[in-house]
Amino acid sequence: MGAISLRRRREPTLDVDVFEAKLDDDFLMSSLFTVAEVELARLGLAAVTGDHLDVLVGGLGLGYTAAAALEDPRVASLVVVEALPEVVGWHRRHLLPVSALLTDDELCRFETADFFATVGAGVPLEHGDTGYDVLLVDIDHSPRHVLNARHAAFYTVDGLTRMRSLVRDGGAFALWSDDPPDEGFLTVLREVFTRAETHSVWFDNHLTGGRSANTVYVAT
Repeated sequence: MGAISLRRRREPTLDVDVFEAKLDDDFLMSSLFTVAEVELARLGLAAVTGDHLDVLVGGLGLGYTAAAALEDPRVASLVVVEALPEVVGWHRRHLLPVSALLTDDELCRFETADFFATVGAGVPLEHGDTGYDVLLVDIDHSPRHVLNARHAAFYTVDGLTRMRSLVRDGGAFALWSDDPPDEGFLTVLREVFTRAETHSVWFDNHLTGGRSANTVYVAT
C-alpha cells in the first residue's frame, strides 16, 4: 500500500511530543487526536452485556483503541490483528506512549495478518479463535475512503455478512470513520445486523482552532 513511517516531533504550542503515522505522504493517525479511537473501544464494549469478553481489534495503529479496550474489566482476551509487521515492531520496541500497556498485558496478543483476508472474510485466525464478543475495526479512513481498493468489498452486505459469522450472538461490531455519518453504509449495516447506529465523537482541533468530529458505527 506504500511506505509506512512513524515520526515523533515536538509541538511547541502545546509543549508535547506528538507521534504520527504516515502511509507515503498520507497521514493515518496522530497522538493529538485519539478521542474517537478510545471511544471506538468504549462504545463497542458498552453495546454488549456479560463478562469474560473476547475482543478483537482490527488495526493496531498507535494502539489507543486496544489500550482502551483493556481498561474494561470484563475483557478476558484481546487479539489485535495488524497487517504490517513494522507497526507491531514499533510497539514491541516500546516506541509509543501506550506500547508497554499492550505488550506487558497477558490478555493481549498481536497477530500479524491481513484483517480483510482473515477475520474480515469470516476466516478464523491460525490460533483457532472461533468467535468474538466484540469486534473493533479502525483501518481505512472510512467505508468510502479506503487505503486499498480491495478493502472496499468488506463494506458491502456480502462482506459484512462474512465477517459477522465470527461475531457471537449478542455481540457487537464497531467501526471508526473519519467521515461524517454515512446513511448509505448505515443501511448496509442494518441489512446484516439486528441494530446499527452512529455516534459523532467531537474533539478540540488545535490545528484549526475549532472542533472536529469522527464517526463510530456500532452494530449489534
